[in-house]
Amino acid sequence: MRTVDLILRKRGGEELSVEELQFLVNGYTSGDIPDYQMSAFLMATYFNGMTDRELSGFTEVMMQSGEILTLSDIPGVKVDKHSTGGVGDKTSLICAPIAAAAGVPVPMISGRGLGHTGGTLDKLEAIPGFRTDLTLDQFRAQLKELGLCFIGQSDEIAPADKRLYALRDVTGTVESIPLIASSIMSKKMAEGIDALVLDVKVGNGAFMKKQVDARRLAQAMVGIGRRLDKKVQALITDMNQPLGYAIGNALEVMEVSQTLQKAGPADLTRLSLELAARMIFLGKITSTLDEARKLAEDRLMDGSAYAKFKQVVAAQGGNPQALDRFELLPNATGMREILSPRAGFVSAIMAEDIGRASQMMGAGRSRKEDVIDPAVGVILEVKIGEKVEAGSVLCRLYYTGEENLDESADLVEDAFRISGTRPDERELILEVVG
Repeated sequence: MRTVDLILRKRGGEELSVEELQFLVNGYTSGDIPDYQMSAFLMATYFNGMTDRELSGFTEVMMQSGEILTLSDIPGVKVDKHSTGGVGDKTSLICAPIAAAAGVPVPMISGRGLGHTGGTLDKLEAIPGFRTDLTLDQFRAQLKELGLCFIGQSDEIAPADKRLYALRDVTGTVESIPLIASSIMSKKMAEGIDALVLDVKVGNGAFMKKQVDARRLAQAMVGIGRRLDKKVQALITDMNQPLGYAIGNALEVMEVSQTLQKAGPADLTRLSLELAARMIFLGKITSTLDEARKLAEDRLMDGSAYAKFKQVVAAQGGNPQALDRFELLPNATGMREILSPRAGFVSAIMAEDIGRASQMMGAGRSRKEDVIDPAVGVILEVKIGEKVEAGSVLCRLYYTGEENLDESADLVEDAFRISGTRPDERELILEVVG
């Protein structure tokens, strides 16, 4: 078997067998296939896509390139949740404790953010003392005891994906739907889970800008799960404005705490409850989705989800008091208000610009080695559809250094659109796939 022959066949739109895909992935992981040949294969895939059979085979080969966790000694249906990422998206820290409080074992292996704000791990590490570098034995023990554990991506899980992602990043092939789907699902399927709930974001603050592309990605991931005998459901959700009001790591932890104490923003609460309900339903705690929705709401309202989150924070070395006393979290040293230039209605908030401004202030990374400032970010005072007066506060920027501050403020100011008429209300959950 020659690598160049497989590249030529893929370039010609032919379907490759599982054995051929295994040859490519294993050869690249071991160093036998050089970057330039794998780059050619990735570009051929970018233009020609993959068949369903290829996509499942490619995902399984990447999954089997490293360790596959076994969680069979932990009773119950293990359910995880994954989001494709958005501005102000902190739902994992809310829906996971709700589902765990309802009896679902939630093994949450998360990543760090590369872009506008931190990932789930970065948000959690804004809590003083919180550790995400647990061993797999510690991970299993906590999952068995508390039903929920947050840890970082292990180097042993799907190592082929790590190498391929780095290559995609520098060869212009990141946007390929089959390559995105296989990247996400190879890691998730190696976690030892039984079911998965996906939140696929679409809009100006999301990776997918068009709903048709978000639907194709959701369908691809649900299809992979089905062919690997896992239950997978995907929500396609709007990301044309930030989710909730807080953007930035410690600021988002504060909003998570408020939401788990029944005082969170309506959009964030609604989406978190729906994600939790689907986790509960796939976890076979209830026999219908409506019963799962009722149970999710009960666990939020009776305080048991908040208690579960504080338990997990304490178990992983964090200070649970910081969830009630926000002065114990990293706090910014400066604040700047962005004012409305005119009276009217907020017709748009360009989420991507808000995210970029937060990143420039230090809330996110442009390179993997960048250090995040957990204290900085943006807090919105208004959402789309609200009436504002001239000179009223649209949002506040929280910063610890003035480098890039003016540029960030200009970006945020331009992100708000004020019009004379109230815009039509936008749906938050656009579609369900699976």
